[in-house]
Amino acid sequence: MSDTPADPDIVVDPALDPALGTRTYDLDRAHVFHSWSAQGSLAPFVIAGASGSEVWDYDGKRYLDFSSQLVNMNIGHTHPKVVAAIQKQAAELPMVAPAHANLARGEAASRIVAKAGSHFGKVFFTNGGADANENAIRMARLTTGKDKVLSTYRSYHGNTGAAIVATGDWRRVPNEYARGHVHFFGPFLYRSEFWASTPEEESARALHHLERVIVSEGAASIAAILLEGVPGTAGVMVPPPGYLTGVRELCDKYGILLILDEVMSGFGRTGSWFSWQHPLVNPDGIVPDLITFAKGVNSGYVPAGGVVISESISAAFDDQVFPGGLTYSGHPLAMASIVASIDAMEEEGVIENASAIGEKVLGPGLQALADAHPMIGEVRGLGVFWALDLVADRDTREPVAPSVMGALKAELLARGLLPFIADNRLHVVPPCVVTPEECLQGLEIIDEALTAIGG
Repeated sequence: MSDTPADPDIVVDPALDPALGTRTYDLDRAHVFHSWSAQGSLAPFVIAGASGSEVWDYDGKRYLDFSSQLVNMNIGHTHPKVVAAIQKQAAELPMVAPAHANLARGEAASRIVAKAGSHFGKVFFTNGGADANENAIRMARLTTGKDKVLSTYRSYHGNTGAAIVATGDWRRVPNEYARGHVHFFGPFLYRSEFWASTPEEESARALHHLERVIVSEGAASIAAILLEGVPGTAGVMVPPPGYLTGVRELCDKYGILLILDEVMSGFGRTGSWFSWQHPLVNPDGIVPDLITFAKGVNSGYVPAGGVVISESISAAFDDQVFPGGLTYSGHPLAMASIVASIDAMEEEGVIENASAIGEKVLGPGLQALADAHPMIGEVRGLGVFWALDLVADRDTREPVAPSVMGALKAELLARGLLPFIADNRLHVVPPCVVTPEECLQGLEIIDEALTAIGG
């Protein structure tokens, strides 16, 4: 890939053909049914190729990928070591039934357990994050003999039977077919449900609320509390001091398992392997009973997810059959990509890079944007996991209108940045391999786009 002297934002690649861009778009609109969408009004962005923190279209125009697609491109696009590992595995053993032993699967599981810590012993592999949460819920119910699962309203856990009902946002409502799910409000000081004025107040009052829900629902009926380590789609909300510790204490007090959903927040996104290991997220070092993961474990190069299982829960199935399985559980191509991804992250200091980018570049840079643009009500985040809460009025914290977010997205795309937008928020979530120079370029584009829409 090289740049033309006339326009450094154009990729020179003889394989790129604008006619293929037209064909891609036409085929998509004719035959592809998109998720979470009214099909008739779609105009999907066409991507021809990608590398590192950039994607490009069939006209050769490059864009900084500050969405990481769906906040999963942690190691960046087309990392050569991960691509090579998939190619090698495809040539040796592209598929094996999950009942058989496979070296790539064993190596992947051992690496994941090592990152989770000594409390954990085994990994159940799934096809993605939603079915990881499904199976964690199943394990909790089977090992406790209880049914209910508590999760927050500001959450997203996937779009399968139990996972979507565990989800708290609007997508749950038309899909409420699973039983035994109860929701509560987690801490979120900027839009507090508890009239709190400090992080400590928010934490204490949110924990009081949770305990009241536990008692009111009947602790003897509750199998698990399911939380995102750092809620992502709901707004990148780092838990306030003492909250995770308090949840762990309530779980222990009432005989409830704690499941932490690290599907989006895991494998480098916050600058730690898992967000619950970050000292600002979990200063007391509490440990969950089950961890779910997907996305960043291999940046989605091949679909994969899983449940990291504590030794005590794993032992419960030594003589009892676990009534669950997936044809592609531990698929060799996915496992090879996990091994290569984790190894490359270690060798290349990717986790450290994400931490440093957040502390030295994105954190200060986004706060500078907030100082310059009254539309930014709050900046939240860690590592390469940030959100700008955009408001029409800083005093009332009224969210900006959807039309404003649409205009912002258009301005960002026009300037060469692919954004992740949810409700009234701009999520700033580049790959963990993003460079300081790319971050500064992205911050400049965001600044220009906010200025253009009157921000």
